[in-house]
Amino acid sequence: MSIPADVLRLDTEVATRAPTSAVASDGFVAVLDHVRAYGDSSRAALAEATGLGRSVLTQRVQALLEYGLLAEDRIGVSTGGRAPRLLRFRADAGRLLVADLGATSTDVALADLAGGILVHRQEASDISAGPDAVLARVGELFDACVEEAGVSSDDVWGIGIGVPGPVEFESGRPVSPPIMPGWDGYALRDRFAARGVPVWVDNDVNVMALGEQTAGCGRGVEDFVYVKIGTGIGAGIVVDGRIHRGAKGSAGDVGHIYVQAGREVTCRCGMSGCLEAFAGGAALGRDAEAAARDGRSEILRALLEEKGYLTAEDVATASKHGDPVSIELITEAGRLIGQMLTGIVNFFNPSLLVIGGGVAGAGDLLLATIRQTIYRRSLPLATRDLIVRRSALDGRAGVIGAATMAANQLFAPEFLPRWLAAGSPAGHA
Repeated sequence: MSIPADVLRLDTEVATRAPTSAVASDGFVAVLDHVRAYGDSSRAALAEATGLGRSVLTQRVQALLEYGLLAEDRIGVSTGGRAPRLLRFRADAGRLLVADLGATSTDVALADLAGGILVHRQEASDISAGPDAVLARVGELFDACVEEAGVSSDDVWGIGIGVPGPVEFESGRPVSPPIMPGWDGYALRDRFAARGVPVWVDNDVNVMALGEQTAGCGRGVEDFVYVKIGTGIGAGIVVDGRIHRGAKGSAGDVGHIYVQAGREVTCRCGMSGCLEAFAGGAALGRDAEAAARDGRSEILRALLEEKGYLTAEDVATASKHGDPVSIELITEAGRLIGQMLTGIVNFFNPSLLVIGGGVAGAGDLLLATIRQTIYRRSLPLATRDLIVRRSALDGRAGVIGAATMAANQLFAPEFLPRWLAAGSPAGHA
């Protein structure tokens, strides 16, 4: 389907020479943004929300209907005249391939344009195996998801990927990631651009924050922080409803904030005293193994003899069985994380803190200690309405957020004009 040129007026030449506000003022982005964000909408509601005149709005809506990004849906409630027919966003117009790469796991999914997960694959992996091995497997899982869903590769409109390290968002390249040897400067975007669709890459915690904003407890919250406590520790920061990446993309790297822990431990980044070196999943496993070998915990010793190694999950299991050493390890981790978050609460004053990641599954003890530390050490005004809660997305925050990231970029004012006239983002890698 081709959209008439006099209606569209959004070709690549316009996109490259016009400021963002000028492109957005043509109405396509404004209409799509409203329906994507607020759901089924009448034309009257769209006119009020976007400020578009009746004739312009009619043209834009008609073009988007013809293109297939909008559809006329159910009949709305009458406010006195004829009941309006509502417009909805066609989340099924295209598909997105997404991946959330962790230090020890890989999550891959096929999603719709609203972040809904259609096919999901998860498996253990090792990010330190290097980009060639890890991404080759991601490519295989992408193909498996497409095949399982029974869709064509032409139906895929974009790819979103989260990685556990700092990312220069503009280039899609990891930059000196502490737990990703061999990934520094790797052209991750170029690796998947061969599939013929646009690719976006970001830090995994940023995409998890987007996941919470789309389908979790961050829905409708303008200012919140998502904290991932896994092998490493990081934070995704949402300001005025948008991810705050900082000047170069490293905002939220809270795992390398210095903390007073009463001892010095060298972090994998090479520095000493980082929060991650005391409270991350790898640190909990390390300290649990030391306690087992020293004979301070019978439960941990038995687990170590059985498995040959210990993880944060083992510490959580032992703590639930009343092991004093494990309880102490989790409590200390919660105290140090809470100490770090106190600084964020006093500085940023979010209304919500979401705790996620593998270590967050350690149970109520960790969360309670984090809460107690924050409320005890923060300013009263900063915590008056603060909510601290665990993520409820069961580990899918990353893939949902990667899909949201890709969709947001596809329909962004600076990118939508490049492909809307062509009918698909394919070929705009």
